[in-house]
Amino acid sequence: MDLDVNIRNIAFFSNKKITNYKVLSKSFGMICEKIETKSSGSFVIKRNLDKNKMYDSLKYEAKSLIYMKNLFPKIFPKIYYHKKDLLVMNYIEHDNIKDKNFEKELAENISAIHSVNNDRYGFNFDTPIGGLKQPSEYSDNWVDFYRENRLGMIFNQICFSNPMPNSVNKKIDKILTNLENFIPKNPIPSLIHGDLWEGNIFYNKGRLVGLIDPGIYFAHKELEISYLTWFKLVTKKFLVHYSEKHEIDKNYPEYEPIYQLYFSLLNVHLWSRDYINDAKSLVDKIYK
Repeated sequence: MDLDVNIRNIAFFSNKKITNYKVLSKSFGMICEKIETKSSGSFVIKRNLDKNKMYDSLKYEAKSLIYMKNLFPKIFPKIYYHKKDLLVMNYIEHDNIKDKNFEKELAENISAIHSVNNDRYGFNFDTPIGGLKQPSEYSDNWVDFYRENRLGMIFNQICFSNPMPNSVNKKIDKILTNLENFIPKNPIPSLIHGDLWEGNIFYNKGRLVGLIDPGIYFAHKELEISYLTWFKLVTKKFLVHYSEKHEIDKNYPEYEPIYQLYFSLLNVHLWSRDYINDAKSLVDKIYK
C-alpha cells in the first residue's frame, strides 16, 4: 500500500492500523482520500495541496460541517480532526442507488435545513464552494447581497481572468443593474446547503444517507431549489413534497434563470468554458 507520508504523520491516525487507502478525487488544488482502519472504521481525508492558496477553504469547510452536524446529526459527516489545510471526517457508505421515494426523502431533508431562519442574509464567515471563497458578510438586503456577493462576484472574477463573449457580458451587466426588478427584495433568510450537486448527495440501498461539502449561508430558499432543478436532480415530484413544508414563491419560475445563472457562472469559472452556452441560454430567457 503506497501511503503518503503526510497521512502517516497525521496525529489522528497515530494509534490506528491503516489497512487500505484510496484516492477518491483531486480538484481545485485539493485531494480527497479514503482511509480504512482495522478496528476504527473508515475515514475521509481532505488535504490542500496548493500551499499558496490565499483562502483556507478546508478550514471553513470544517467549520461549516461542524455547524451542520450540530443541527442535522443524521445526514452530515462528523469532523474528527482539522487544521488549516487538512480535515478528517467519517466515511459515509454509499452506493448512490435511489429508491422510488428518493425525492420525498430529499425534500424532507432540504426543507428541514430551510426551516432554520435568521434575520439577515449571509453567514458569520466566508463559506467555500469548489474551493472558492463566497463572501458572506451579513446584509439586511437580499438584492444587494445576491448582486455583490454572489452573481456579481463570480461575474467579475470571470471578466478579470477570462472574459466571456461581449454579447453575454452586456446582458449580465444589465441583469445586475436591474436586479431589484427581478428577484424578491426581502424574502425570509433561510439556511441553505449551498452546493447541492449530485456528487454531494449520498444514497445507500435506496435511502438518503449523507450530504457533504456544504457552502452554507442564509439566503432566499428558492436559490437552492434553482440549483437542484438546474442540475436536473429533481422533478415536479420533489417540488410537491417540498411545498408540503414550505410554500414556493408563485413568481419563482420568472426569476429562476437569474438564480441558476450564479451556478452556471461558477461552472464556467471553476470547471469548463463549455458552460458559457448554458449561461447564454439563461440570460436569453431573461432578455428574450
